[in-house]
Amino acid sequence: MARLTFMGGIHTYEGKELSKDKPTTVLLPKGDLVFPLSQHIGAPAKPLVAKGDSVLVGQKIAEADGYISSNIISSVSGTVKAVERRLTPAGKMEESIIITNDNEYKKIESFGHERDYTKMSKEEIREAVKEAGIVGLGGAGFPTHVKLTPKDESKIDYVIVNGAECEPYLTSDYRLMMEEPEKIIGGLKIVLRLFENAKGIIGIEDNKPDAINLFKELTANDSNIEVKALKTKYPQGGERQLVYVTTGRKLNSKKLPADVGCIVNNVATLAGVYMAVAESTPLINRIVTISGDAVAEPQNFLVPIGMNFSEILEAAGGFKVQPKKIIFGGPMMGNAMYTFDVPVTKTANALLGFVKDEAAVEESPCILCGRCYYKCPLNLLPAKLQMLGLNNEDEKFVEFDGMECCGCGCCSYICPANRSLTQTIVSTKHRILDKKHELQELHHKDN
Repeated sequence: MARLTFMGGIHTYEGKELSKDKPTTVLLPKGDLVFPLSQHIGAPAKPLVAKGDSVLVGQKIAEADGYISSNIISSVSGTVKAVERRLTPAGKMEESIIITNDNEYKKIESFGHERDYTKMSKEEIREAVKEAGIVGLGGAGFPTHVKLTPKDESKIDYVIVNGAECEPYLTSDYRLMMEEPEKIIGGLKIVLRLFENAKGIIGIEDNKPDAINLFKELTANDSNIEVKALKTKYPQGGERQLVYVTTGRKLNSKKLPADVGCIVNNVATLAGVYMAVAESTPLINRIVTISGDAVAEPQNFLVPIGMNFSEILEAAGGFKVQPKKIIFGGPMMGNAMYTFDVPVTKTANALLGFVKDEAAVEESPCILCGRCYYKCPLNLLPAKLQMLGLNNEDEKFVEFDGMECCGCGCCSYICPANRSLTQTIVSTKHRILDKKHELQELHHKDN
C-alpha cells in the first residue's frame, strides 16, 4: 500500500487502542445545556431568544452576526434559563444561552425532512449548510458555508476529506468512519456538486486499514472519488500537510486551500453537511472521545451540543485515579484545563485525563541538537524563533518566517531540553498580530 507523507513530523504514542474498538454510545443529558455564542472562528452569534422563552429541537437560538460567523441551534426542547457568561472548553468565559431541558425533545416542524439534493441548486445547498450552523468539526471551527463559497468555484480542482485523525488518543472520527461512512461519502458528493471541475480525495492514515478498505469498497464505482492512504505521522491531518501529500500543492500562512484549488473538510463536517442538506437536520450533536490513562472506561459518545462534559465523564466511569492533567482536544494542540464542568461545543471533540503531567518538567538550556528543525513539518527554526520571541525581536521573528508556525507542537514534543518552543512562538505570533490590528485601527481612526 503506497503511503503519502511529508518531511518532518513526529511519531507519538497513539493511545487510540483505549477507545477505537468500542461502538459509539448515544448519551442524553440530565442537567441544563449551555450554548456559547462563540463556537466558531469569526464574530459571536447574535442571540434570538431571551430568559423565559420556550425552544424546540432544531430551533435557531442565535444567528450568524456577519459573514464569518455561524448559527447556533438548540439540541433540546425546553426553556431558556438565562443568557450569561459561562466557561468553555477553550478556557474562556463566553456569553452563552442556558436552556433547561424538558426531556421531551419536541422538534421544529421541518426537522428531519428528506430532500433530494440532486435537485437542489448550489445556492440552496449553501444556504442549507449555513442555516444548519455547520462549522469545521475537526477543531478549527471555520464556518463551512463560507469555505464552500470561494471567489472562483471553477478553479477548485480537489475536495479533500480529512480522515487522518492524527492527534493521539482521539478516535471520534474513526468511529464515525466505521459506523456511518455513507453520510461522509454523501456529504462529499454534495460538496462536489458545487464544484463541477473537482475530484474527491479521501485521505486516511494507514493506522486505520479497515477504514481505508471500507471507503475504497464504498467508492469503488465512483470514478470521481479516490481514497488515499497516508503515512501515520503527526501532524498528517494538518491542512497544509494534507493538501501537500494528496495533491503536491504547497500552502503558506498567507494562503487558503482554495487559493491552490482545494477545499478541505473533516469527515465529521461532511457528515454534518449530508444531514443538513439531505435530511434537514442541523448541527445539534457530535461524537466526543473520553480517554486517557486516568479514565475508567475510555470510549466515544454521541452527545447533544451543550451537554456538560461532567455527565459524559460519569458515563465513562469517571476517573479511576485523580488525574494530574485534564485536556480538552488532543494532547498536542488541545487546551489544558482545571475543570471538566464545561459544555460540549461544536469544536470540542475530546476530554482526556492523564495520571502524569508530562509537561510539568523544568526547562534546561538549548543543547543545539537541531531536532526541532528536523521535526518541524514547515522546516522552520523553532529554537531560533523562541529566542527572538523571548527577546521581543519581532522584525527578525517575521524575517525568519515565524508567522508560518502552525502551532502543531512537534518542536516542544521532541526537545530533550523541554523548552517551551511552541508556546513561545505562538504567543509571539499573537503579540505581533495584535500590534498589527492596533495599528490598523489607529489608521482607520485617523482617516
